[in-house]
Amino acid sequence: MKDTMRILEKCNLCPRACQVDRAGGGKGYCGIANEILVAHYGPHYGEEPPISGAHGSGNIFFASCNLRCVYCQNFQISHECIGKSITIDELVDIFFDLHDMGPHNINLVSPTPYVPFIVAAIERARKEGLRTPFVYNTHAYETVDTLRMLDGLIDIYLPDFKYWSGDIANSLSCAKDYRESAQRAILEMKRQVGNLVIEEGVARKGILVRHLVLPSNLAGSKQVLAWIKQELGIETYISLMAQYNPLHRAVDYPMLCRSIRQEEYDNLLDFLETEGFENVFIQELESAPLFVPDFRREEPFG
Repeated sequence: MKDTMRILEKCNLCPRACQVDRAGGGKGYCGIANEILVAHYGPHYGEEPPISGAHGSGNIFFASCNLRCVYCQNFQISHECIGKSITIDELVDIFFDLHDMGPHNINLVSPTPYVPFIVAAIERARKEGLRTPFVYNTHAYETVDTLRMLDGLIDIYLPDFKYWSGDIANSLSCAKDYRESAQRAILEMKRQVGNLVIEEGVARKGILVRHLVLPSNLAGSKQVLAWIKQELGIETYISLMAQYNPLHRAVDYPMLCRSIRQEEYDNLLDFLETEGFENVFIQELESAPLFVPDFRREEPFG
């Protein structure tokens, strides 16, 4: 655990590689020093069917984010770092509390700034007998070295491959190197856990790649999906998300000021069918849910 924690002394957990001394109280782009901030945890039923199942996914919503998209749907915690500071021991207690609630998995949402703490907590929980699968729920702006710290500890990777164009990624998330970073990260995730394994309707292990469709093809969706076909295979489970809404600072970007149109989404469904993809989760535009709770109404740990 000590070697894992030392990375905080000169933090390069994510591709931004801020190199700040978080262990000594410094804060880089993510705004997190030497602590764990959790906004909310509890059973969640808005994930993809094999993740939520019948009993929900045990989501832990960590505060902060190292990507911070201008249209973030949970900006209250991702940008403003709203959350309760807890210790590693308390994170382990949350794991067991979630286990007792009966969900199918423990879902770590926006976990990147906290990986050293998460490694220590999962190792401790495993030693104490916890066998619930862990989900790493991420925007995929990750480094391979950080993901390797999680090898053998994470059962299911749930990355969102967000952008193809570096210029778009830079404009909307200040991450010009997003595509290259996400590609390396997703390949490492696949190496660790393989294709998604579903038993009795519930995911047990593997990778499920999300893609959020943006208006006016800002995400470069067909290029993203073509890369998945070439590098991961058509058997890869994909979630094509239709839930985009112009939240947070999206109103400042003319091309982001609307939800996606039905024809934009249908065009991508046709593309997936033509390309032979076998396992795709889709959403209805009229009822597409947000995959996070409304943090303006929920108290931390409510």
